[in-house]
Amino acid sequence: MTPEERARRSADAMWSTDRASKWFGMELGEVGPGAARMTLTVAEDQCNGHGICHGGVIFSLADSAFAFACNSRNAVTVAQVNQIQFIAPAKAGDRLVAEAREVNLRGRTGVYDVTVTGPDGVVAEMRGTSRSVAGRIFEEDA
Repeated sequence: MTPEERARRSADAMWSTDRASKWFGMELGEVGPGAARMTLTVAEDQCNGHGICHGGVIFSLADSAFAFACNSRNAVTVAQVNQIQFIAPAKAGDRLVAEAREVNLRGRTGVYDVTVTGPDGVVAEMRGTSRSVAGRIFEEDA
């Protein structure tokens, strides 16, 4: 199995039971080894009292893209630390795109950068650290 096939299969297996990302209205796009792309169109009920997209919604989109990127090698991997910087607001109707990419992977620890963009440019930047734990996302043939 190629690394690209493994990433897609891992993503498909995770997506099949990822109720949280679907509840937010996210869509899973391209995935590859150490990379993932997710989108979300901001709904009215995802906006805060200032009339802009709630930061928790933006963080969740970045975190989901991060999760699919760091689980792309069929090793169960969880977030250890995530830090986000909000650059610009998003509003209802904006289509947000989160692109996650692996910066470094050594042993069980990985570092990933996620950029969230909207129609007017960068909305947020997140850096996440992952940790692989026991288990596989799907069973691979020997």
